[in-house]
Amino acid sequence: MSTDQPHVTASWRIRLVGVVLLLLAIALAATGIISRMHHERDLKHVAELNSIASVNIVRPKLGPSEQTLILPGNVTPFYEATIYARVNGYLKMWYTDIGAHVKAGQLMAIIETPELDQQIRSAEADLATAKARLDLANITAKRWQNLLVTDSVSRQEVDEKVQDAKAQQAVVNAEEATLSSLRAQQAFNHIVAPFDGVVTDRRTDIGSLITTGSSDANKVLFKVADTHKLRVYADVPQNFSSLIKPGLVAQLHFPERPHHTYPASYLSTAEAIRENSRTMTVELLMDNPKGDLLPGAYADVYFTLGAQPHRLVIPASTLLFRTHGLKVATVGPDNRVVLKSIRLGKDMGNTVEVKSGLTMDDRIIDSPSDSIAQGDKVSIHNAGNQS
Repeated sequence: MSTDQPHVTASWRIRLVGVVLLLLAIALAATGIISRMHHERDLKHVAELNSIASVNIVRPKLGPSEQTLILPGNVTPFYEATIYARVNGYLKMWYTDIGAHVKAGQLMAIIETPELDQQIRSAEADLATAKARLDLANITAKRWQNLLVTDSVSRQEVDEKVQDAKAQQAVVNAEEATLSSLRAQQAFNHIVAPFDGVVTDRRTDIGSLITTGSSDANKVLFKVADTHKLRVYADVPQNFSSLIKPGLVAQLHFPERPHHTYPASYLSTAEAIRENSRTMTVELLMDNPKGDLLPGAYADVYFTLGAQPHRLVIPASTLLFRTHGLKVATVGPDNRVVLKSIRLGKDMGNTVEVKSGLTMDDRIIDSPSDSIAQGDKVSIHNAGNQS
């Protein structure tokens, strides 16, 4: 029995070592599996984080109570007259050149009218002949009326003489009318200023052939403009036409006078929209007492108009141009993307006016990715500093 005891003890020890080794192997395997599971979970979490875009959001703002509309304007004189000849002839002399300030009725030029002068002399001679015939007819009629008293002539003959005198009087009247008409035409050989103003153009010279007419630009003699006031015309887009009302005052900026502004008040509108441009012509009036501003100039016209109520403004960088129209990407309560269709109003460059499609509570993604889609999960980068 003493011989079997050491053998049993050694066998038990071997078994114990085996169990321990097995337990160690099981522990190591379990540790590896758990570690692998944790690693896979961490990888999955990182992948999920990497798939979520980080975005900045902005809030819509109410538009300003006023808006400035800048339009090109054409400056014209208060009055402007293009002067043509009313008689044919040759220019004898001109007395006012471009830039000359003239008064109403002031002589500007004289036209020689040899043909008209000859017609007047002929008409004067015809009138003298008609008057002589009238005198003879009157004397004859009076004599025949005296002879009728003594029954020396018949009533018929007397009536004929009286009617002949009346006919000669009608001839005299016609010749006087013809002469008056020719003399009235002759008065047009003096070209005078129609009103106080400045000569802006002279297109004739001494000895030039002058012909009547106003349909040919080559027949223009002078142009005179009254510039103590100026009319300014601007074409307002249809969207703003309802905001142009009496009492409106615009500010004019001239490129040659960059440090000055000039007020111009509402005068009238065309009260119609042009079909080719969808604009309405607005006429403004401005004072120019010193004549500093020149007609024909270009001006930037600044209209300060009331804004449309309840209009929201968002940055232009939030816009998404999609196949089905203009959209913005907003963030819903669950931090998922919601694409909204909007209608734009005025484009102000860095910002745009939104007519419909948004509310003040919307969280809009600024500078969204072109690939952003409905339902995408996002994280808000500036959650604590929303603007």
